[in-house]
Amino acid sequence: MPPPEEALFLDSALVTWKGTQRSFGRSSLQLLKSIDLSRNNLSGEVPYAITSLYELISLNLSFNKLHGEVPKDMGQLKSLESLDLSRNEFTGHIPWSLAQLNFLSYLDLSYNNLSGSIPTGSQLQRFNYTSYSGNPQLCGPPLTPRCEFPPPPGKKDAEEDEDGSLKSYYTGMYVGFAFGFLGICGALTLNCARLQIFFFCIY
Repeated sequence: MPPPEEALFLDSALVTWKGTQRSFGRSSLQLLKSIDLSRNNLSGEVPYAITSLYELISLNLSFNKLHGEVPKDMGQLKSLESLDLSRNEFTGHIPWSLAQLNFLSYLDLSYNNLSGSIPTGSQLQRFNYTSYSGNPQLCGPPLTPRCEFPPPPGKKDAEEDEDGSLKSYYTGMYVGFAFGFLGICGALTLNCARLQIFFFCIY
């Protein structure tokens, strides 16, 4: 190995990928084809700028401590064929833009804290359920037949209280109407009786 003062640093390089030769330099990160940072104990959120690496074919960030949401514009990586974000601490929903990755042949989002429904009507349903397992709040095919979200805490009690109030209101209204009707009938009956007595006395 040459001494440091004789080390040679290249500013650019030619990379051949699938029969196509491309120039790759310090300012040409868009030409990156593969990123594997798995098992590095990384933390924090995934930089949004990663969605501008349009030539990326494989992205592996598994077995780290990354958190936050999966970048919503991940679907801009149109050439992506393999995406592994498993064994992290990602939260939020699976971005709908992932359904636009037509070349995606491998997907692993397992063992995170993702929630909500898996985007339906897309190729995301053709992956095995193991691609989504380990996310207790995630639902929908192929993980579950459908999504059944329980009502928020306290909502059921509020609805029951509202139903009880309505029942009490209508019951009171019916009782009031009944008493009012009987009162009117009683008054008419008494008046009729008094009139009969009055006319009987005259005649």
